[in-house]
Amino acid sequence: MGNTLHSAVPNVQIIATENTWLEGKAIQQLEITAQLPDMVSVVGLPDLHPGRGYPVGAAFFSQSRFYPALIGNDIGCGIALWQTDLTLNKWSLDKLEKRLGSIDSPLAEEDLPDDIPEHFCYLPGTIGGGNHFAELQQLDEIYQPEVLETWKLNKQQLLLLVHSGSRGMGQMILEQHVREHGHHGLVASSPQAQNYLQQHQQALDYACFNRQLIAERMLKRWKANGERLLDVSHNLLTPCTIDGTNGWLHRKGATPADQGLVIIPGSRGDYSYLVQPLASEHSLFSLAHGAGRKWMRSECKERLDGRYNAVQLSRTALGSRVICLDKQLIFQEAPEAYKSISCVMDAMLQAGLVTLIARLKPVLTYKTRGGNE
Repeated sequence: MGNTLHSAVPNVQIIATENTWLEGKAIQQLEITAQLPDMVSVVGLPDLHPGRGYPVGAAFFSQSRFYPALIGNDIGCGIALWQTDLTLNKWSLDKLEKRLGSIDSPLAEEDLPDDIPEHFCYLPGTIGGGNHFAELQQLDEIYQPEVLETWKLNKQQLLLLVHSGSRGMGQMILEQHVREHGHHGLVASSPQAQNYLQQHQQALDYACFNRQLIAERMLKRWKANGERLLDVSHNLLTPCTIDGTNGWLHRKGATPADQGLVIIPGSRGDYSYLVQPLASEHSLFSLAHGAGRKWMRSECKERLDGRYNAVQLSRTALGSRVICLDKQLIFQEAPEAYKSISCVMDAMLQAGLVTLIARLKPVLTYKTRGGNE
């Protein structure tokens, strides 16, 4: 654990190396959050970056009280990985893109199961904006072949990675909570806390269901079959015991390290990694959830405008293609706006938090066909 940095605040740790990109504002947000009432310990992961008041890429452990505002407005945002029977030797990128078309509009009511709960009706089957995406990927490097054999994966098959959340549902829950309680948190034993936990679970369930809808929708367009291999949320609250203390674990842009194999995605022009977590109280049972932003969204266009146009940004150095017809978003989501995924992975490897299973390469990334998502 020699690459763990200790801040001036005693209950804060940061998983990083000397090469990890860390903004002072993100560390400051982490340290301020660590001083909230009943906060026991806080960990910044190597994808740590500033958020709206609270940092992203972090885990927070509190006792007796929890803080819905730390989870944020997209409860259940996370990633699902699907095995498919698509192979690149049978499909060109042009054909895949043409067959997919647009999936920006919500699924029609007749395309939804008859018995879904009413609260599952927030833009069903849609990805959303920001850093959300769906991506066909190909196995590039295999480090633990015996693990992949259990899933019967090979380099010819394409995998589908879906990154999305609870859409407007999480925003509604957060807004209602902040109106009524501000940012003071909730005593865990209170009726108000129980009410939030019920809403939180509904949002988690919907986010998982929505990722399934997105995957099934895309596979149907390609007339392909698929099987879900994993689904994990990055924004969630769970009861947890750390160092013998019962409390509440908040993950804000953090991958659970206690749910089996997980995938850590890079930017849309970089690799993703399938890993076996080595669950650790030291990291609050959490891992980085991706590369993490390096630049603010508002500065991306200015930084990149003289070097690239939107068409150039739709092709990546790895030979993959990005479908994004929102000209602002394609600059905001450019690979240059993110940290290097290899540096993020190095920090976790040096901290003894993961074992690499495989590296995946992007093939076709879907963001949006329109400009208003």
